[in-house]
Amino acid sequence: MLRPEGMVWVPGGTFRMGSDHHYPEEGPSHRVRVDGFLMDAAPVTNAQFRAFVETTGYVTFAETAPDPGDYPGALPHILKAGSLVFVDPGHAVDLRDWGAWWTFAFGANWRRPRGPNSNFRGRDNHPVVHITYQDAEAYAAWSGKSLPTEAEWEFAARSGLDGAEFAWGGELTPGGRHLANTWQGAFPHQNSADDGYEGTSPVSAFPPNAYGLYDMIGNVWEWTSDFWTERHPADASKPCCIPSNPRRGQAEASFDPCTPQVRVPRRVLKGGSHLCAPNYCRRYRPAARHPQPIDTSTSHVGFRCVVRSSPKAEEASHVC
Repeated sequence: MLRPEGMVWVPGGTFRMGSDHHYPEEGPSHRVRVDGFLMDAAPVTNAQFRAFVETTGYVTFAETAPDPGDYPGALPHILKAGSLVFVDPGHAVDLRDWGAWWTFAFGANWRRPRGPNSNFRGRDNHPVVHITYQDAEAYAAWSGKSLPTEAEWEFAARSGLDGAEFAWGGELTPGGRHLANTWQGAFPHQNSADDGYEGTSPVSAFPPNAYGLYDMIGNVWEWTSDFWTERHPADASKPCCIPSNPRRGQAEASFDPCTPQVRVPRRVLKGGSHLCAPNYCRRYRPAARHPQPIDTSTSHVGFRCVVRSSPKAEEASHVC
């Protein structure tokens, strides 16, 4: 199989997916088998996404005003193009209120990550952000690739370190060395930036894992193709093999219970971001996962793609 430029081979194998020691949605820990595949060595960058847009004329979700019919009850003056942007509140806040640090910025998108007066000049090699699921799928289709399943993504992030807490071993900062772009200090108002970055970082700023993959932890969250489930769908204690990719049945009905009037499906994000902090979001680990509505883009979500050895390889992840 020819290896496209910028991709690395991830050998197939069996690993223990999830964790029983952190957030409940990461459990139960269970054995999973995946076939080998090619994966982008790094998240898709601003420069790569710009090439896609210039070639195809594609317009992202954040650049398009919402259809009022899709959001019943929404006030007309808020149905404008834009995206969620992180804003430092400047002081300690209630960590249960994510609205204290996220704001919907009209005019924010991949070209203008902070809003209308911003740009990504000098950040061509940073991961593209403000990308919804359909945007990521559109890029993947154009490039002849696919989005990874959750099992593929986690297997790749672990790079053979089955059961390790982090993508590189058992310590977050071995020997005091920062190996990923995360938050140091009290989130969301104090970031010491000991790792060298306050926002996103170039995709090659930190060492790759054993498979040669960069930024599998931190920098930006990454889309996977799996629908969200509150727990992993299989129990390792069952003596059987069933498909692990939750694409059918109840998983299709994964909607945010806080917005019952707007039934937007959610997909799984993996990897954590530069906003993950020990006092708030310890999701800078391979097992960590997060639900994201497919119509929602933010300043800390991006993606990378895979190429499978056969069209059926996507169904080859199994719980054993």
